[in-house]
Amino acid sequence: MQRRARGANIGLILLLSQVFHVGINNIPPVTLATLALNIWLFLNPLKSLHSSCLSVDQCYWQGDWQRLLLSPIHHADDWHLYFNMASMLWKGAKLERRLGSRWFAYVIITFSLLTGVLYLLLEFSLAVLMDEPNFQRNCAVGFSGVLFALKVLNNHYCPGGLVSVLGFPVPNRYACWAELVAIHFCTPGTSFMGHLAGILVGLMYTQGPLKKIMETCAGIFSSMDYPGRQHYFNSSGYTGYQHHVPPGRPGAFDASPRNYDAYTAGLSEQEQLERALRASLQDRGNARSNSPPYGFRLSPEEEMRLHRLQRFDSH
Repeated sequence: MQRRARGANIGLILLLSQVFHVGINNIPPVTLATLALNIWLFLNPLKSLHSSCLSVDQCYWQGDWQRLLLSPIHHADDWHLYFNMASMLWKGAKLERRLGSRWFAYVIITFSLLTGVLYLLLEFSLAVLMDEPNFQRNCAVGFSGVLFALKVLNNHYCPGGLVSVLGFPVPNRYACWAELVAIHFCTPGTSFMGHLAGILVGLMYTQGPLKKIMETCAGIFSSMDYPGRQHYFNSSGYTGYQHHVPPGRPGAFDASPRNYDAYTAGLSEQEQLERALRASLQDRGNARSNSPPYGFRLSPEEEMRLHRLQRFDSH
């Protein structure tokens, strides 16, 4: 597998223009770092695509496990990079503000590794079930598997509503499955198993034990990293240092209402999101304009929410 000719790198130019249109200061830090890393490695790849793509043959049989780290952050060409990173810009901005930067970074790293592992398991299983060794040589590269996992998270936190897939309205909760099929038929060169692995990792987090396992690991390692200070990871809110732990109730995951209110000021998740959106608008010095900070792909529900916030601010 060789990197396709980049020509004028139109996809990279479009991606950079989109980043500057949103505003670097309006992109949360982990999302921005992920974009920067992928762009840098596209311009200065650590290895060729042939040496970084992920396959059962190269990883399992040849023992080249570093491909689990290399594959998600290398892309075939500038358009591959553009579509993946434009999607990351949108999904990352939403999820990082909701989950907090520390937890979101933890999610990105975990999802990147697990998506690769699950991809290998799926390809190996398919090769055995169909008695077709060629499946073990299928080589995948790119960030799209992780993006499918993030899409499952986004749909989990924002249920309801419809999205358009190839012009057909699809309930939000089924959108990732519809897109999986649509992309496979419209773009045969994409990795169906890689995308499916991403969806399954997302479901493991939202419906399975993955979130609990990550919380347990975060609690163990945060205690080791910050002796004497109780650091907490909150996978559904903000992250930071905990200074208001009630006596007799130590621990990194205190979910009592009093502790929660200390960090949310008693606001519901919806109110927290609206406050964050309002703060983002004010940071841009344009709180009363009709141009939202992430407006290039806002859903209709979010546009209505922003309009309500702007009317509220004007009174």
